[in-house]
Order: sequence, then C-alpha cells, then structure tokens
Amino acid sequence: MSSDDLIPPSPKYDPNAPPSADDAALFAESEPFQLFESWFKEAKAKEPNDPNGMALATADASGFPDVRMVLLKSFDAAGFVFYSSAESAKGRQLEANPRAAFVMHWKSLRRQVRVRGLVEKVSDAEADAYFQSRDRGARLGAWASQQSRPLEDRLALEKRIAEYAAKYGLGEVPRPEYWRGYRIVPLAIEFWRDRPFRLHDRLAFTRDAPGRAWSKSRLYP
Repeated sequence: MSSDDLIPPSPKYDPNAPPSADDAALFAESEPFQLFESWFKEAKAKEPNDPNGMALATADASGFPDVRMVLLKSFDAAGFVFYSSAESAKGRQLEANPRAAFVMHWKSLRRQVRVRGLVEKVSDAEADAYFQSRDRGARLGAWASQQSRPLEDRLALEKRIAEYAAKYGLGEVPRPEYWRGYRIVPLAIEFWRDRPFRLHDRLAFTRDAPGRAWSKSRLYP
C-alpha cells in the first residue's frame, strides 16, 4: 500500500472564488481566556468525542521531548489543569523540567489552540476534590496502575485492581499521594482558524511572566 492510499489529499478550492472576509471579530479580541472559553463552549457542543482532549508535550532534564493525549479538567485565569501520577513519565519529566505545551484541535470547528507555559502543582485540597468526583473504578485504577512502568500482562493489572477493591471495600477511596493535578500557567496562547489555501488565521497572545499584561499579535499563516 502506498502512502497515497493512506494520506488524504489536500483540500481543493476554487481558484476563482473570492477570498473569504477577514475575521475582524477574532482579531478584535483582547483577553485570551475569555476567547478560549468561547471556543471551548462551541467545541463541547460540536465535537463528538473528548472536546477537552489535548496533546501535552513535556521534556526531560536533557531536553528530549515527549507528547501524549490527556484531558483538560479545568481552566480559569490562573491556567489550565490536568491530572496524572507524579510517578508517570510525564510526572517525572515535569519534576525535572516544569514547563509544558499543549495543543487542542477541534476538527469539527476547524480550529486549534496552542499553549506554552510554566507548570505548578495544584493544591492538595483541589486534587482531593477532583479525585473524589471520579468514578470509583477510576479511583481504584489510580492505586492499581504503576503508570508508565512495565506490565507483565493484563492479568497482573486486574489482580492489583481486585486487591485495592478488597482493601477499600465499600468505603471511600482516598487519593494516592503520588496522584496530583498540574496547572499550566501560560506565557503564550495562540488561536488558529482554518482558511482556504492554508492561509489560516493566527492570533497570538504572549507575556513575559505570569501576572504580566498580554501582548497581542497577528501572525502569518
């Protein structure tokens, strides 16, 4: 099978069609979190699966990058929050290099948002509250999974799940100390909108440090 059979062709556009109007409303925006909230609401309404899915990029102490899909669990003017085991590959990388980037791509909207920033841990109270909101099976799984480490076979994982299910019975399943939340405090947020002929709209917000004022710029595609 050739790559032509696997990779979709580039979209075709009518070269004689008039250019689409400039998105004046997009470039008039001055506050990135409000714009993100607006786009995210649209994504929740139109994306069929995981509108909060994001490709999270981290790097180890040597600078070697890694990326994986995680779920955004909350956001506000302080930053974007996700949860993971601190003993996972991403947890170890963030301990060594507390910086990260992510992209959220909403195919149904033909939009994406890119974020880069510093990483801090959320409070224990915040992590506890979110952990208890999870399904009981997911809480037991957080105890049973030695995330990112070698697994002999599926049966070994199921045995560990059964052990913790018996340990906690019908009672509360507490949050493991190593399971925590991470907040990406952005220094750069870019909003991208698909346009014909790869002439996309790009609006970037940047700042020198958390708490500083945002600078806004329009970027070439």
